[in-house]
Amino acid sequence: MTWHLTIDCAEPARLVAFWAEALRYRPQPPPDGHTTWRDWYLAAGVPPEELGEGDVVDRLEDPSGAGPRIWFQPVPEPKSIKNRLHIDLMVGGGRSVPLAERRPRVDAEVARLTGLGARVLGSTDVPEDGTYAVQLADPEGNEFCVV
Repeated sequence: MTWHLTIDCAEPARLVAFWAEALRYRPQPPPDGHTTWRDWYLAAGVPPEELGEGDVVDRLEDPSGAGPRIWFQPVPEPKSIKNRLHIDLMVGGGRSVPLAERRPRVDAEVARLTGLGARVLGSTDVPEDGTYAVQLADPEGNEFCVV
């Protein structure tokens, strides 16, 4: 079995650009035998009017091959409720790293991500438990955490 993560969205290319930078991923090349994803979708029978203009940029892959592929699936309805599944970007080093070292790592990543278009939703700061995390939203409002 293989799997990829599918994220519903309004503008796949916009989220591909954000998440490629956020995760240090790259756009996934089209399958063999197709020069673009548009060519592949057309060969698969997707009507041209569903594809919009230009190439279809809607997939990411981990350059190392270790992480899952991500498909940004266009849907007509806007996001309306809190995610039931979200991504955690684990940059702090885990609980074996002192909180005084993890906090600046998390804060630096939050600053980088807000510079890319994320917005901060809140934080969890419980020093007595060694917990520090920041909750953010991507450019379409999908929640994720930096820990």
